Amino acid sequence: MSLIRMVAQMDTTLVLIDFLLKKYAAEKKATMYVIEQLSDEDLMWAPAQGSNSIANLVAHIRGTVHQRIETVFLDVPDSRDRDKEFESGLQLSKEQALKLIADSFDRIIEVLKQASERPGLLLERPYADLPPLTNSGVDNQATVLEILLHQFRHLPAHTGQIVYIAKMRKGSIQW
Repeated sequence: MSLIRMVAQMDTTLVLIDFLLKKYAAEKKATMYVIEQLSDEDLMWAPAQGSNSIANLVAHIRGTVHQRIETVFLDVPDSRDRDKEFESGLQLSKEQALKLIADSFDRIIEVLKQASERPGLLLERPYADLPPLTNSGVDNQATVLEILLHQFRHLPAHTGQIVYIAKMRKGSIQW
């Protein structure tokens, strides 16, 4: 590969990383802004029997990031209990929910900052030597880029649900 092509590819990689950093930061900010407008009771309200509450969705976001990001990139032992994330009546205070959302997005942003310093990280396959992944949109051959892009699709789906449930509960949300 020519030096010019390598530099162009590196520039494209850094543009992508910068884009993802901005998008994850914006998603974190918007989600926290919505949760700040809710009470503890609002967080635990579910629109129908068998539906998730905002507390469930926050716990699920945290569990996903813990298992898919922290265990590999921050060497944190996997302690996820995915079933518990969806238990009816799961209770979280507003302060707990805000901390879980902040921590979740901060972990992803931390990995992206590592990738901006070392762009080759995006092509590594961190799960290759680990037990098979379950309940995941990626497999053990996934690259860091694939993991981050999967999270980029997965998490905003749930933050969108948080906004929708908050609007159902409150009638409207300030922006």
